[in-house]
Amino acid sequence: MTDSSASASGPELVFVSHAGPDGQWAEWVAWHLLEAGYEIELDLWDWPTGDDFVKRMNDALERASAVVALFSPDYFATGRYTEEEWTSVVARRGRFVPLVVKEMAKDELPAILAPRIRTDLYAIEDETAAVQALLKAVEPPQRPTEKPDHPLATPARRGTGGTQPRFPPRADWPEVWDVRRLRNPHFTGRDAVIEAVRRAVLAERRTSVQALHGAGGIGKTQVALEYAYRFAEQYDLVWWVDAEQTEQVPARYAELAAQVGEAKPDAGAETNARYALEYLRTHDRWLIVLDNAEDPRQLRAWLPEGSGHVLITARDPAWKRIVPDLALGVFSRKESLTYLERQLPTVTEQTADALADALGDLPLALAQAAGALSEGTPPDHYLQLLRTNTAELLNDGEVYDYPVSVAATVMFAADRLDTGHPEAAAVLRLAAFLGPEPIPTKWLVKARATLSTVPGDPQDIRWPRSALQPLAQYGLAVVGPDAFQVHRLTQAVVRHVSADQAEGPVQDVAALLATLDPGDPELPETWPEWSSLTQHLTATLDTMIYRAELRPALLTAATYLIRNAQHDAAHNLARTLRETWKASLSEDDPDTLRAAHLVAVALNEMARFEEALPLIEDLLQRRRRVLGEEHPDTLSSTHDLGIALGGLDRDAESYAILRDVATRRASVLGENHIDVLRSIANYAYPLVALGRPQEAHQVLTDVLARYRRTSNEDHPTALDASNYLGVVLSHLGRHVEALHVHSEVLSRRRQLLGDRHEDTLNSAAHLGRALLANRQYAAAEQLLRSTRTLIRESLRANHRMRDVVTRGLAEALELQGKTHDAQRLRASLKHKRSPKKRPR
Repeated sequence: MTDSSASASGPELVFVSHAGPDGQWAEWVAWHLLEAGYEIELDLWDWPTGDDFVKRMNDALERASAVVALFSPDYFATGRYTEEEWTSVVARRGRFVPLVVKEMAKDELPAILAPRIRTDLYAIEDETAAVQALLKAVEPPQRPTEKPDHPLATPARRGTGGTQPRFPPRADWPEVWDVRRLRNPHFTGRDAVIEAVRRAVLAERRTSVQALHGAGGIGKTQVALEYAYRFAEQYDLVWWVDAEQTEQVPARYAELAAQVGEAKPDAGAETNARYALEYLRTHDRWLIVLDNAEDPRQLRAWLPEGSGHVLITARDPAWKRIVPDLALGVFSRKESLTYLERQLPTVTEQTADALADALGDLPLALAQAAGALSEGTPPDHYLQLLRTNTAELLNDGEVYDYPVSVAATVMFAADRLDTGHPEAAAVLRLAAFLGPEPIPTKWLVKARATLSTVPGDPQDIRWPRSALQPLAQYGLAVVGPDAFQVHRLTQAVVRHVSADQAEGPVQDVAALLATLDPGDPELPETWPEWSSLTQHLTATLDTMIYRAELRPALLTAATYLIRNAQHDAAHNLARTLRETWKASLSEDDPDTLRAAHLVAVALNEMARFEEALPLIEDLLQRRRRVLGEEHPDTLSSTHDLGIALGGLDRDAESYAILRDVATRRASVLGENHIDVLRSIANYAYPLVALGRPQEAHQVLTDVLARYRRTSNEDHPTALDASNYLGVVLSHLGRHVEALHVHSEVLSRRRQLLGDRHEDTLNSAAHLGRALLANRQYAAAEQLLRSTRTLIRESLRANHRMRDVVTRGLAEALELQGKTHDAQRLRASLKHKRSPKKRPR
């Protein structure tokens, strides 16, 4: 070990920072630093797939005594994590070693790095000279008198797979190369995937096999192609096998045997294929790509052995039972936008985002769209066609990067499904009329008896696996133990080709959704299931809104959205239900009235009391006439009236109405019904405004005792009451008690609702005020600052709570002498009164 790389505590740790396209350079640099005695942290060697990339990066930066950065145009490309790596080192003035591995224009280098001395490795053609320049750049080398033990001889260092990386400037193209596709000039993103593939194949000393599986059009072949070109110079032989037709695979291996001089003229294709496999077994530095390898059972026998790498692309996830695999998904939104920006430089980011959203970030669909727009289709017109003529649009046009269109890809797989797996084909048609979100597999179990379009025995113990496995096999769905998911564009194509037989699947979808009952939407424990059901109800709303059996589920979904503080979504859904049913049923139909009620509740929750009041008054008159004065629905509207009046500062009227409706609800529903306790707690609110805080305290204390007696102390309405009890205690000057109450409510809301729910943030705001009242200014600043950030990230930009929290934070800063910061915060406020947040 060199003196320069060792210390009393062991070898010096060097972190190699690089962009994905510079992986060959990173391996070469890391190898020679290992040989020189340094300890190396390199993502390609040390970070397993599935690890938290950001955490591993931060840990490496923290532990490393030096960062070797491989400069190139890709290293400084917008959006790469390399920016965080180099800025972190520069900011803390750590040892930073810049090595230029690709020629760069002057304007490609950030100004802050321009003065730094750099070593231009790319310009050195002799590998020995390049190694010396590398070691000199890291630290002036002092060579050992004896050859050190190779670090890779120990089990802890398996990263390089035992084969020294070639020096990139001097690496030759593979002697044997047969990849019958040109490199895709439009290839975008996927660096993390390619790096994961590289890590995986380097992790084995003998044959390393890695499968990439995913749906059609997801870009599996493009990733394999880019990998083959990007790392070509690290191989002596690269051979591409189109493996979709299993019987053609031996023929391609026989061609390989002929190429390397191992074929026998009189032997058949299969015999010569075996000679090729034997050649691979006895050689190293080779890459075999099995593209579209759809039958793992038959192709397993054709996986070569030896010191080389095999990369498989397939739709069928069954490969993971045989070899390590990576699931390839759609583009990230950032990758979609980058792709569209490169293909269509004049398209705005907003339009690109709309296109990516409409196309579900599917790479093939994005390529088709880019082609159509570049040939003169206006973006707005294309988006409109996506809404009205999706399948036809997806079948139009040729794409350089892909052999067939999205529609052709889907229809080919769906035809195969129809022929061999009618049960799976029927489930695909059902999924096409649901939303693009994951579909819980337990729904298929629960609703099996009602699914008239699905053939087979409803009691078959293999259900739903018997239907879902073929969907995964043909790349038409992503299937997991709890849910399966069909891409929105696959759904559109399937809906189009099965339009003449849509009534049956639509009827089955309605029956399926009608069988589901996640429970009381008031209770947070039901929200995950309500979230899933609501997504599918709203996605199919145009079709399902007229079905009587789904009206209760649609109304309850709107209630869930309100309770989960998704008020805009709740308002939009309830308003759509009301307008549609008013036309198709009648304005006085009970379900139309329930939809109108939910519109009013959503408006109240958004503090839009002036809009809510006339709607509530009209609804109350209708319910009195249609249902009667004491009907529970009429009493709900009476309660809503009291809430709206309170929000408009008509506190005396609000108090009288809420107290009266609490009494009437008790006689109809029972004294301890949740709605009764809700009304009692709510008439405490106007008491404070009326100058009667002591009475409000008594009312809230009594109602909370009733919540506890009925084991409902963690019900959201009970937490509402507890929260307001803290407010009342502050009004009474009992600040220590208020602090205790708000702390307890915040803790319980975080546990039940999560950190970002509106009610949780409301509790945090109140606790911040209580901390100020108790002169705990630093704690108040910390809490209110974090709450303000969460409000900005989680709620509407103009949410009323943001101003409230900002004022509290400014006060906390001022009380600590941070006057300038406080003034700047106050200046950012809109000069208007924040509307009151009233109870439910």
